Amino acid sequence: MPYDLPPLDLANELEVTHGRWMRRALELAEVAGNAGDVPVGAVVIGPGGVVLAEVGNRREQDQDPTAHAEVLALREAARQLGNWHLNDCALYVTLEPCPMCAGAIILSRLGLLVYGAADPKAGAVRSVLNFPDSPASNHRLTVVEGVLAEPCRQQLQGWFQQRRRQRRQPLSAP
Repeated sequence: MPYDLPPLDLANELEVTHGRWMRRALELAEVAGNAGDVPVGAVVIGPGGVVLAEVGNRREQDQDPTAHAEVLALREAARQLGNWHLNDCALYVTLEPCPMCAGAIILSRLGLLVYGAADPKAGAVRSVLNFPDSPASNHRLTVVEGVLAEPCRQQLQGWFQQRRRQRRQPLSAP
């Protein structure tokens, strides 16, 4: 991984828990990026700390515009629970959710959202829009932002820089 992960503060239980799952989301994002998708990873933790879903973006792989990591993770978690109400679940995702994903999170009645990097262009949780606290939202959820934000941001920026470099390379002669 070309980004620096800070050591866990083992005296801080919340940091250990959030850091653990965000690290896993970063690993899933790396896999997605290596497969040609924007590197975003998501993990859903259910009651009792059970992992219900682990997934990275798959828009390119599935040729599906809705195959964002968050949506795929919510779908799998609901399937695992046999219930679309995810009140007792936590979603860890490396990038602040977009409007589509923020809407799906609210509709799933998710209990906790934890995200890494803010998205100043399309973030719909805190950066550009605030769906969870909107009067139009029928569900309030707890949001923890900025967990391992710098490694999450570095991963995304590095991936986009690499893509731009690849596009600028001239075609080689046969």
